[in-house]
Amino acid sequence: MLGKRFSGVCLWPFVVVKNKTLRDDEYFINHEKIHLRQQLEMLVLPFFIWYFVEYLLRLLQYRNRFLAYKNISFEREAYSQEIKQDYLKERKFWGFLRFL
Repeated sequence: MLGKRFSGVCLWPFVVVKNKTLRDDEYFINHEKIHLRQQLEMLVLPFFIWYFVEYLLRLLQYRNRFLAYKNISFEREAYSQEIKQDYLKERKFWGFLRFL
């Protein structure tokens, strides 16, 4: 189901993983929890629309699929904060905007 480059995907309220061992990876799980919060804040569907549009804009900007993905504001927030286990307790509403 998941492409070669993805270990998991967050589809509120579920996290789908390619490999069951990822369930024990605290950074991976925290990264996905950040995406769950982002999706919930944006009422799910607008999150996916924004994600796709921003990906397209970043693709035009970087002309590289991986760089485009890594620079989506949702991903920048999740990757930069995944090591902070208490991040979601202190995170402000629509915190991803800091990463635009």
